[in-house]
Amino acid sequence: MGKRRISRRRFLGEASCAAVGSTTFLSTALNLGMINTAAARPHIIGAAGDYKALVVVLLAGGADSHNLLIPTTTPEYDTYRGIRGDLALNYNVSGQTDDVMNISPSNTGGKTYGVHNGLAGVKSLFDQNKAAFIANVGTLVEPIANLHELEYSNKQLPLGLYSHADQIMQWQTSVPQDRSAVGVGGRMADMLKDMNTIDAISMNISLDGKNRFQSGNTIAEFSIGNSADPEDIGIQGLTSWWSKSGFLTEQRDEAINSVVADVYSNIFQDTYADLGRQTLAGNELFKTAIAKRPGFSTAFAATSFAQDMRMMADVISVQQHLGANRQIFFTTFGGWDHHDEVLMNQSGMLPILDQGISSLYSSMEEINMENNVTIMTISDFARTMTTNTGGSDHAWGGNSMIVGGAINGGRIYGEYPDLDLENDVNIDNRGRYIPQLSVDELYAEIALWFGVSVNDLSYILPNIGNFNNYNTNPAPLGLYNV
Repeated sequence: MGKRRISRRRFLGEASCAAVGSTTFLSTALNLGMINTAAARPHIIGAAGDYKALVVVLLAGGADSHNLLIPTTTPEYDTYRGIRGDLALNYNVSGQTDDVMNISPSNTGGKTYGVHNGLAGVKSLFDQNKAAFIANVGTLVEPIANLHELEYSNKQLPLGLYSHADQIMQWQTSVPQDRSAVGVGGRMADMLKDMNTIDAISMNISLDGKNRFQSGNTIAEFSIGNSADPEDIGIQGLTSWWSKSGFLTEQRDEAINSVVADVYSNIFQDTYADLGRQTLAGNELFKTAIAKRPGFSTAFAATSFAQDMRMMADVISVQQHLGANRQIFFTTFGGWDHHDEVLMNQSGMLPILDQGISSLYSSMEEINMENNVTIMTISDFARTMTTNTGGSDHAWGGNSMIVGGAINGGRIYGEYPDLDLENDVNIDNRGRYIPQLSVDELYAEIALWFGVSVNDLSYILPNIGNFNNYNTNPAPLGLYNV
């Protein structure tokens, strides 16, 4: 049977591109997600010194990751350049400036690749085996080997492919066949919450307010800002004039205390009050702990993203005062929906991303915690390989990066696709690739490193059994040094 390309209209129709919204609450105090108390297996309390943190950076909007990681071996680069057109990064082109820094992964059979020259810090960490790239990864319900299987084998597809709302949600929940309210980080915290010794501070700490990734069945995120000023720590979402000093502070405190102090006969009211009491106690504990931060010689840029990274570093540096053996951090760096001016936008934004991640890693080296922290990027989806005259459109499988002292760095995980548009994992003539590595497989090895039992992986990742039997093959990617 001859190979044929599936039309975008038909593909979208079959995949159902409906979008859903999400509700953002003022703060942790207003979040009733913890009322749902689905049973989670208790875990042992972590031993002293057994600390690990996961930092998740959401590149919201769908980053064009085909310019994050590119092939530089001839003829692969020539194919890349020919297809990308005015989106292509220049590499060893006579008379033009190179936009690419070469890397030599240890597991690609001698094939070389390059990274955008805005990622100098990550490139340096890659050369030190402290960073790696994940190739052609995306949301999958089950493996789809090629276009033929996509069209003829009744494979179950993620809901709403190419939809921002659906795909940004599915990267956070890893349940692409359903619009779930519970995220991967939330389920991990459900399972491991007993490893931390202070309940008032959640294992999940958000620099971006309410988010899907950290929402669990029994766990909600603890929302903070990126200022360590004690006056700025507290209930998020109230304007500064309302939350600072004097008469207004007294009025605010009296109002909140009147809500949370009473015992209510209605279980929902009482649970709401309990959450409020816990949040107020957590805020005070957090203020006391963060005041003990040692400070870093690493210089963090003044960008909001870098300041988020600095705040995470501060929190990690006082984890013992928070009773934390496990912490999951989440933040969003938005603005990656580049339907035009991809090259200009990336030249401005990728250095910001690079500086923030590199500074966080450097600060962890200062306190000998670099092996205890993993930093990863996620995004809605990748973009089309072909241009729409200066921009690119929504696609599927793409590339991401991961940084940490414990990872097996200096490698590309997953299968970097043949970029030729006749490749059998390409859906159409725009260069939309079927992921050959699932989000589940990436999260699974991170979860196992984090302390999740192999027997509990199916709770964290309901589809994981479709991709590998982790009881018999617990680390198929080999992402971590064990």
